[in-house]
Amino acid sequence: MNPGRMNVVAGMDVGGTKLAVRAETLGGDRVTDTQLSAADWAAAPAATAAGWLTERLARCLPAGAAIAALGVGAQGCNSPAVTSDLQRALAARGVRAAVVNDGALLIPAAGLDHGIAIVAGTGSVGVAIDVMGNGLQVGGWGWVLGDEGGAAAIVREATRAALAARDEGRPDDGLLGALTRAFGVSTAESLARAVNDDPVPENWAPRSPAVFAAADDGSALAAAVIDAAGGHLATLVSRLVARGAVGDTVVAAGGVITGQPRLARAVRACLARRHPGLALRVLDADPVAGAVTLARRLLGPAWDLGPLAARAQQGPDHHHVDGDDHDRPDRLVRDEQEVDDGAR
Repeated sequence: MNPGRMNVVAGMDVGGTKLAVRAETLGGDRVTDTQLSAADWAAAPAATAAGWLTERLARCLPAGAAIAALGVGAQGCNSPAVTSDLQRALAARGVRAAVVNDGALLIPAAGLDHGIAIVAGTGSVGVAIDVMGNGLQVGGWGWVLGDEGGAAAIVREATRAALAARDEGRPDDGLLGALTRAFGVSTAESLARAVNDDPVPENWAPRSPAVFAAADDGSALAAAVIDAAGGHLATLVSRLVARGAVGDTVVAAGGVITGQPRLARAVRACLARRHPGLALRVLDADPVAGAVTLARRLLGPAWDLGPLAARAQQGPDHHHVDGDDHDRPDRLVRDEQEVDDGAR
């Protein structure tokens, strides 16, 4: 802690395209909540990654703020070696940090200690822990090899399905037209070129809403692609369960599954058949909230706000009055006791 300065806990969620940054005072008042591009992020080498994180965090924090603890969930942090190297590199810069894969933020963001997390955004990945606390990860192999259920892969598979139907002499049921319009082309041949000539997530993923719109307009091909994507995401869960994942809740997040109810329904239907004991919960909080929770846990139980987390919903314009005792651990403990007493 730094007496005389604003001490903050901060969280960073580094995804395939976006970086979310959130910071709160120790008492729970939010002072920063913003997004930046993550296009040039790489988790290794650790020293470079630590510099990338701290430079962007410094941009977002109020002048003079001191980082009491930092939680980081980042794409590419796929092994204990990568995460521990990055934690050490951040420590060398004077930042006490907990580092996990970005998918692992979903469980603390949902207010849970254990569970299975699946991310369906630009790509897809599944993460959990086993009974010994070992991290488990499945999927996340990139848009060329996999990432089924993510936006880029949905566009890839929809394009394949639409072109295969054309090769078979079937009339367009709406999917091919939706894709050509989304890519700004007019023929199947030009669609193939638009997809093949720029085979990166930044080109493919933003077109995924066209697939869902085609399904809503009655395209059986588009609906089948989405159902298959839901099945692939459920398979991530099955693989984690087979490896000993603990928890009875599957928490899902990422721009595709949170923004497209059709995909969430497909995942829920598959889970109901394969794992009837698991409940699917689509995260209704920003995953970066889980990074802030990890940061608070580094400081110990007195600073893990628990029921007081709702106070973090106050925006950056909220300020403490000088002398306010809400930043004191004993005050936080009293507040939690009052909440508990009121619930009995």
